[in-house]
Amino acid sequence: MVATSPAALPTKPYFRIGEVAELVGVEPHVLRYWEREFRAIRPTKSAKGQRVYSRRDVENLMRVRDLLYQEGFTIAGAKKRLGRGSVDLHAPDVTAPPPLSIEPRPARSHEARADSEKTREQLLAMRGDIEDFLAELDPPTR
Repeated sequence: MVATSPAALPTKPYFRIGEVAELVGVEPHVLRYWEREFRAIRPTKSAKGQRVYSRRDVENLMRVRDLLYQEGFTIAGAKKRLGRGSVDLHAPDVTAPPPLSIEPRPARSHEARADSEKTREQLLAMRGDIEDFLAELDPPTR
């Protein structure tokens, strides 16, 4: 299998798993495994149940391949590097995260605390009602 670069992708918008495996340079079972590990890779299913990858999925798979095979990351390391799948895989590599600006939270007003307590009491009452209802549905066996 020959791996290609994202710039060398065909201009079509969707790809089947065999095509993607060829473009990325891995076997189809590796692609299916990476789907489970990386949340940013989510192919859709066709009416026949076949995986259909978008161009973005293919580019994300190429990024994962580069991290694992060229940069030597483990799956866990690649996940951390990619922000646990919540960060766009297209984002350029950042060597250090931007500095955080931590601002103090404003104090909650007396009214906000009272509303919060009232909501808590309502939720606890609902919880009790739900527990009673469930107990009626499934009485304990002795």
